[in-house]
Amino acid sequence: MTSWIEISGAVKGDVADAVADALMDAGALAVDVADLHAEADGEQPIFGEPGMSLDARWADSRIAALFESEVSTESIEALWNGLRSEFSESLGSHEFRIVPETDWVRATQAQFEPIEITPQLWIVPTWCDPPQKSAINLRIDPGLAFGTGTHPTTRLCLEWLSGLPLVGKTVLDYGCGSGILAMAAAALGAAKTSGVDIDENAIEAARRNSEANGLSVNYTTSSDALDARFDIVVANILAGPLTVLAPAICAHLNPGAALALAGILPPQVERIRDAYAPWIALDVEAERDGWVRMGGLRRD
Repeated sequence: MTSWIEISGAVKGDVADAVADALMDAGALAVDVADLHAEADGEQPIFGEPGMSLDARWADSRIAALFESEVSTESIEALWNGLRSEFSESLGSHEFRIVPETDWVRATQAQFEPIEITPQLWIVPTWCDPPQKSAINLRIDPGLAFGTGTHPTTRLCLEWLSGLPLVGKTVLDYGCGSGILAMAAAALGAAKTSGVDIDENAIEAARRNSEANGLSVNYTTSSDALDARFDIVVANILAGPLTVLAPAICAHLNPGAALALAGILPPQVERIRDAYAPWIALDVEAERDGWVRMGGLRRD
């Protein structure tokens, strides 16, 4: 069985990047830097979004480097001690660990269990049996796409859709990921449901998931290929893209249409509200685990 050698220790935040680069240059297969106090009282949350330049660093980090098993622990230890000297003791003492080969598919699947959104709507991984066979059970295999129902922002959007009268309505899932929100809308009675995402992997996963659930959803990578307007639009992305996409998203709203946005942190609420103000007055409608959902109706 294949195995690897991991060396790890504490490092001060201001030199973590330099230490990581040095370990990679010395032959490490991978380097991980994490909050030294994660899941403890001293945990320091740092939020970022794709494309953002982050200046913030944890005051104290844990750095871990993975090496081939053929590399001697003596040579790795010498490298670590050399870096400790170079960085003036900002790098702490080390420890070794043998990392065995793992069936990552099984390990990943073990993290996901059926999720009850409402008594009538469940999200069920394809490898699990539905706990409530009489409910709507959306079978999901996200693959490379975001959206399994476990993330707070996805739950916020699913709860919103579950509370709407969807029968006869047209629905757009903007940034559809695995297609979970579009599928939920279709399963809950929407007359026509569409999903758009710039990621081809997401579209492939979404189509596969919808077909497996016997649901008809129109997926595309181009919003130009969508119907002009929808009765209901939901977008679970992040604040940065939501801000930039405000004109494009609002262009797909019928007069009086309902809009829900998620992937937003409380400090980002005013930025989102201002971006959508020309078309719609948004309010914070729900919160879960530090994330908020904003929503409103497009003005006629």
